[in-house]
Order: sequence, then C-alpha cells, then structure tokens
Amino acid sequence: MENLTVVTIENEDQLQRCLAVRREVFIEEQQVPEELEIDAYDAIGSSAGHVLLSTENGDAAAGRFTPYKDGAAKMQRVAVRSAYRGQGVGRALMTALEDSARRSGYRRAVLDSQCHAEKFYLSLGYRTVPGEPFYDAGILHVRMEKEL
Repeated sequence: MENLTVVTIENEDQLQRCLAVRREVFIEEQQVPEELEIDAYDAIGSSAGHVLLSTENGDAAAGRFTPYKDGAAKMQRVAVRSAYRGQGVGRALMTALEDSARRSGYRRAVLDSQCHAEKFYLSLGYRTVPGEPFYDAGILHVRMEKEL
C-alpha cells in the first residue's frame, strides 16, 4: 500500500477519526457492543497511545496501546477497514504502533489476537503465550507477546 500517512493522535478530531474506523470494524462488522469497544482509554490525555493510518482516499486503519503489567505495552483495537485489507496496511499499522510504544519507553508488547489473525501476528514476530484460547467480546482470542 503506498502513500500511507501515520498520524499519532494528539487532538480530539484525530481521536474521533480513529474511533470511526474502530466503530466500522468492530461494532458494525463484528457486532461488538459499543460499551465493550469504547472505554476510558479513548480520551485525549489518557495513558493510551493512539495511531491512525490515512491515505489520500481516507482513513485506512487505527489502533492503540495501553500500559500493561511488567512495563509492557498492550496493543489493542487494531482495526483495518475492509477496503484496505490484504494490502499491507495491518503490517504498517503494527509497525507504527510498535514504534510509538518504543518512543514511549516500552520494551515489550502483548496483545490478545482474534484466533483468525494469529498467523498474521506470528509473521510480525509475536509468539503465542501458552494457554487455552479465551473469549473476549464473544470472539475467541489467544495472548501473544514480542520484545520491542
């Protein structure tokens, strides 16, 4: 995918653009209840870091990271709009999130991957943490981690 612009979220307008991408992917497509998707980290000034990828044709993807135990960043809400899937946008988003987390002082990342996306995260250097898959928002997940 060419001409992707990484936007590190600094204001309410940018944050609302992130939430619009997530709303489309998680709430509309995957039927995740809004009260499970949007939380206290989705505010300017929270301890979360938010990243948006945009193109000349509109916003393509969004994600965030939040503080996690042992000084790790928890990658969350990784969403790529359907029109941009299969073009390397997810990989670019994860690289941008990891870079932003590294700049914020994190040295390790964890994430809860939907099972269908596990191979994608493995291809980015994450490893699956031993343990049974679990449900989050009614969708089966596995825990994964990576050194940054």
